Amino acid sequence: MASPTTINNFATTIFILLILSTTISDSKPLVHRSSSSAPFKPNTLILPVTKDNATSLHVTILRKRTPQIAVPLLVDLNGRFLWVNCDDNYLSSTYTSPFCHSAQCSRAGVHYCHKCRSSPTPHPGCHNNTCGVIATNPLTHKNSVSELGLDVVSVRAFNGGRGVRRWATDPQFLFACAPSSLLQGPLPQGVRGIAGLGHTPVSLPLQLASNFGFRPEFAMCLSPLSTDKGAIFIGNIPSEVAPKTMAYTPLTIGPQGEYFILIRSININNQTVPFNTTLLSKTRGFGGTMISTTIPYTIMEHSVYNTFSQFFAKQLSGVPQVQAVPPFGLCFDSRILPPTRVGAPNIDFVMQNKNVSWRIFGYDALVSARPNVSCLAFVDGGTNTRAGITIGAYQLENNFVHFDLFGSRFGFIPSRLAQPFDCSKFNNFTTGADQLELQEFASIGN
Repeated sequence: MASPTTINNFATTIFILLILSTTISDSKPLVHRSSSSAPFKPNTLILPVTKDNATSLHVTILRKRTPQIAVPLLVDLNGRFLWVNCDDNYLSSTYTSPFCHSAQCSRAGVHYCHKCRSSPTPHPGCHNNTCGVIATNPLTHKNSVSELGLDVVSVRAFNGGRGVRRWATDPQFLFACAPSSLLQGPLPQGVRGIAGLGHTPVSLPLQLASNFGFRPEFAMCLSPLSTDKGAIFIGNIPSEVAPKTMAYTPLTIGPQGEYFILIRSININNQTVPFNTTLLSKTRGFGGTMISTTIPYTIMEHSVYNTFSQFFAKQLSGVPQVQAVPPFGLCFDSRILPPTRVGAPNIDFVMQNKNVSWRIFGYDALVSARPNVSCLAFVDGGTNTRAGITIGAYQLENNFVHFDLFGSRFGFIPSRLAQPFDCSKFNNFTTGADQLELQEFASIGN
C-alpha cells in the first residue's frame, strides 16, 4: 500500500501537469489576440487640402490630441516641423513635453533648455526644463521660442475611395507648442498653426514615414478652386492617382530643409529669354530655384523679373497693356486676349537639359486680377530675394508634383496641355470627412 507521502507527491504532480496543459492549450488564442491588435500599418496617407480665396494659400487638416479634434493648418512646403497654437485651450490627456537633452530633443536638433515664465501653472507650451524650438510664421517671418511637445496625430489612410475609411495614428508625434502671437498676420482664417513639409527629421512627412515604415516621399496636387479639395499623399504614391507621364529633375535641399531645383534657362514662345543665367542660381547661401506654397505667385529677383516681363510683353504685343494691379507689374486688357485655350505665350523652365522642361501654358501664366484685366502671374521680388526664382502656389496648382526624398528628385507633369490633369478629382478620395473636419473647413475664409 502506497504511503501518504507518495500519494501526496503523485497528486501534486498531476496538479502541475494540469496547469501546464491548460497554459499550453490557451497559448494560441493569446498569441492570436495579440496579433489581431497589432498597430495599423497603411501604405499611403492622404491629407485633404483646400484653397483659401482670401489669401490664395492652401490649408490642410489633421486630427490631433486626446480626445481628438480636427486642426486646420497652413501648408508650408519648406516648414521645418508642425507647430500649433497652444495658448487657446490646448486640452489633451496625452500631451507630454520631452526633457531637455533627451533623445526626442536630439532628433529635433534642439539643444536649448526652455523655461516658462509666463504662467505659474504648467500647461501645454509652458513647462520648465523642456526643449525650446524656434517656430516661424512663414508669412510675417516672425519667430517665437516654443516648447517641443509630443501628442497623438491621426491621418487618414488612402483606400482608393473604396471600403471603410481608416485612420493611421502616431501616438508620439513631435511638434512645437507655439504662442498665439505667432498666428498674427495675413494667414487664412481659422488656421491654428503650420504643417511643415520640409526636409528635416521632424517634419510632417518624414516623421510619418519613419513611424509607418514608408519610403521618404510625398506628392502634392493643389486645386485652384476653394470648392474642390486637392490632396497631399505621404508614403507610397498609388498608381491610380499618379499621372501616366512625369518628368524628373534633381532635387536639392537648403540649409533649413527647403526644396530647390535648378532652372538653367527660360523660354517664352520657344525663344530663350536673354539674361544672365547665373542669376537663376544666385541665392543667399544656396543655389537654385526654390519651390514654395507660402507665396501665392512666383517671385523673381528684380533684374530677372524685368528681363522676363519685358520679353513676355513683346510676345503679346498685340494686346493692350493696362494699369498694373498690385502685386503684379504687367497687366493686359483680357477682352483682347486670343480666344484660345493657350491664350498667351507659353513659358518653359528648362532644367538639366533641353529635353526636361516644365511648360507653363498661357492660361497658367496669367491671372484675372479684376474684371477685364489679366496680369502676368509673376511678381518682382526686389533685389534681396532668397532665390533668383521662387515658384509659388499658383504655378503648382493642377500639377501633380512628387518629392522623392529617397531618390533626391522632383517630379512634375511636363505639359498639362498634352496631359490634362485636374486636382479636384481627389474629391473622390477625400470625401467622407467627419463633422469635425467639415466644420473646420467651413471656417476657412472663402
